[in-house]
Amino acid sequence: MRRKQSAKGLALAATVAACSLNAHAGATVSFGEDKSISVGFGMRFSGSKVEDAAPNGKNYSSDFNLDSARIFLGGSLNKHIGGFLNTEKTGDKISILDAVVKFTISPELNIWAGRVLSPSDRANMAGAYYSLGGGYWQLVASRYGANGGIIAGRDDGVVVWGEVADGRLGYSIGAFEGHTLGIGSLTQSQASQAGTSSKDSLMYAGRLQYNFWDREPGYYGTGNYLGTKDILAIGIAGRYQKNGVLTGDPVTPTPGVKGDYSSYNIDFLLEKKIAGSGAVSFEAAFYDYDTDNVIASEEGEAYSVAAGYIFQQTVGWGRFQPFVRWQRFNDDANIEPKQYDVGVLYVIDGYNAQLSGTYRKTKNKLGLNVDAFIASMQIQF
Repeated sequence: MRRKQSAKGLALAATVAACSLNAHAGATVSFGEDKSISVGFGMRFSGSKVEDAAPNGKNYSSDFNLDSARIFLGGSLNKHIGGFLNTEKTGDKISILDAVVKFTISPELNIWAGRVLSPSDRANMAGAYYSLGGGYWQLVASRYGANGGIIAGRDDGVVVWGEVADGRLGYSIGAFEGHTLGIGSLTQSQASQAGTSSKDSLMYAGRLQYNFWDREPGYYGTGNYLGTKDILAIGIAGRYQKNGVLTGDPVTPTPGVKGDYSSYNIDFLLEKKIAGSGAVSFEAAFYDYDTDNVIASEEGEAYSVAAGYIFQQTVGWGRFQPFVRWQRFNDDANIEPKQYDVGVLYVIDGYNAQLSGTYRKTKNKLGLNVDAFIASMQIQF
């Protein structure tokens, strides 16, 4: 659920000549040595037909939806201090997605403070804009971004991260406000109104990742490199908060119960270029969620497996990448949601311009069994 440093330069006629294109089709306006500012825009738009979702409850729905609209702002004061501010559409409003000040000491040591995506699995760190097949599919196995944070998995806090061992071992560890997990749990203020008392503890999160082949620099991850790298990586992430799960009814108010929140996951990505043909990719992840027996529907083990193949040959403007994905969450409430995705991506300009078509089936033990067909467009400037 994130946006890398991809931006378009400020549209000022007097400074257009000073703009320099970067690798993500954007531009940056420089104001002196190591001083710059950038601005960009991204959006995801889709059309869908979903089984039994029409108003009569029997027919397929036919809908268009602006899934995401983001403005990206970035800047640097010098080579050690910079930051970025990104927004996101929430309903018909514009909300703060990220607001981060970055202190870059060295590749081995970076400190970020503000509102940011806390360390988690690869799927959540890649987010809607940088995943295999595109779109925010992390709703079943990977529950960090779907359920967590103030907005789209973000939380207020501080994270320390870097790359050691010749850039092959990436680490990140941080402390965050927490109590915003959105899994049926209340915030601290809501819990206080309901009479559910708890300690004011921070949420701690961390991630370790090792790359055996090509390196993956940066804090945020990428779900798929679209045939540009050979990747063999294993990552592990975890989160913990004392009294991180608070329940009750702040309206009545009715006191509830509290419990500790913890989770961890292991994820794997293999991507290999095949000379003269394209690149194959395979990814898998395992998750364990624990709410201290407070919220059974958010406690249990989850699994995710996906594969893709991007063709080297260009057809028209871009290249095709068919993909498949399977997810399952074995929750303690015995709902057990499952999801299958089969689709094809048309890659025009990396993650800056893509089209996709996906067939999706979603099932659970409560009787849900829904087919959906989704066509999406992603553009970033």
